[in-house]
Amino acid sequence: MSFVKIVFDTLKVFILFTGCTLLFYYGIVWLHQEYEHYHRYDEPEGGALKVSAHYVEESPSWLDRLIYFYQTGE
Repeated sequence: MSFVKIVFDTLKVFILFTGCTLLFYYGIVWLHQEYEHYHRYDEPEGGALKVSAHYVEESPSWLDRLIYFYQTGE
């Protein structure tokens, strides 16, 4: 009797695991299809303005550029 209970409990866990795996897989597939044709880098429509610009009259030295890189990560 206990062997049948172990097999039944194992089967329940297997079915639960398989169901959750399939649910997760199809959720990821749905998200991928939802955002597949989403163009994040299109030109903005309307009166868009550039928010910031880095303007330098002369080209910076390598040391200035290195310091700027360490300060901003750019």
